[in-house]
Amino acid sequence: MNSGLLTLLQSFLRPQETDGILRVWAKELLVALLILTCFWLLAQAACWILNRWGRRLTTFTRSDLDDRILQRLIPHVSRLLTMLGLYLAMHSLPLNERLVVIFSGLLYVVLVAVFFNLVYHALDELIQWYIAGQRERSDALISRQMLPVAEKLALLLLMGTALIIILKHFNYDIFSVVTALGIGSLAIGLAAKDTLAHMISGFTLMLDRPFRIGDRIQLAGGQTGDVLDIGLRSTKIMTLSNQQLVIPNSELCNSMLTNLAAPDVRAKGRINIGVAYGSDVERVKRVLVDTALAVDDVLADPPPEAFFVAFGDSSLSMALFFWVESYEILFTTTDRINSLILRRFADNAIEIPFPTRTVIMEKGLD
Repeated sequence: MNSGLLTLLQSFLRPQETDGILRVWAKELLVALLILTCFWLLAQAACWILNRWGRRLTTFTRSDLDDRILQRLIPHVSRLLTMLGLYLAMHSLPLNERLVVIFSGLLYVVLVAVFFNLVYHALDELIQWYIAGQRERSDALISRQMLPVAEKLALLLLMGTALIIILKHFNYDIFSVVTALGIGSLAIGLAAKDTLAHMISGFTLMLDRPFRIGDRIQLAGGQTGDVLDIGLRSTKIMTLSNQQLVIPNSELCNSMLTNLAAPDVRAKGRINIGVAYGSDVERVKRVLVDTALAVDDVLADPPPEAFFVAFGDSSLSMALFFWVESYEILFTTTDRINSLILRRFADNAIEIPFPTRTVIMEKGLD
């Protein structure tokens, strides 16, 4: 209390009343300091317990998730308890009621922000841990695309919840705010329905995972290429002729496609060939299978197979099926097998006939 304030009090109050007010103020100030000190000590004790005993408890778990969350939350726990002490101490100070409302309101906003910041760090660490686990299961490429989206959604959800709690504390009508936001969202949705359809389809592709980045897919239109990127609005595909296709996600979700890399990257090749009528079919089958096995990139398990599939106009139609380790080498392996078949057929006197047509001309009658 300064001398001017004491003189003013003494001019209006009797000495006994002035001493009583001073004692009440001193008592309330002491209570506020005591509350603040207790919560500060509680914050220090909580940090010490978490650092000493919390880290020991986390060693009993196989996952490092609890260690990472604990490391990020300890500073925020200390801030949260300290701000809570300030908030409670403010109500014990002998200040004007209007000042108490203003300062306590500001401290309440800060307290809510600190609490939701703590929750956000825990969720962020949980997302990072999940992505690390997906990376070990070879799903990291698509999960990495979802990480920024998941973080932003979590942040928006927490910010909206914190805003509602703060408005409720200051006795604002939350329903009118929610209604206004709903009408605004409806207007935005109608204006950007195509963009939203692509974004929702992007979420569907990321969650359903019909293909991953790096997979080779064949579209309904016949185009084949490798997936370069899966975005929220579109997917980029590099074709075999080194051209980039940008396809809206909604079209990919509503069309049929073939993932050549699923369930694994092995690919099955087929070679159709015709041999002359009168050829020994079983001998031709053995030559085809032996020819395929002679090529290094052809897998022995599952083994190559040859079949007699049809009677052609001028040849017996044969089919050779074989497997390679990856779809990336299917084209070159087919070329090597075709070249070797020509030599093996020539060595074994197996004829590949040309289409022939016999024309019979009759002499006209006079």
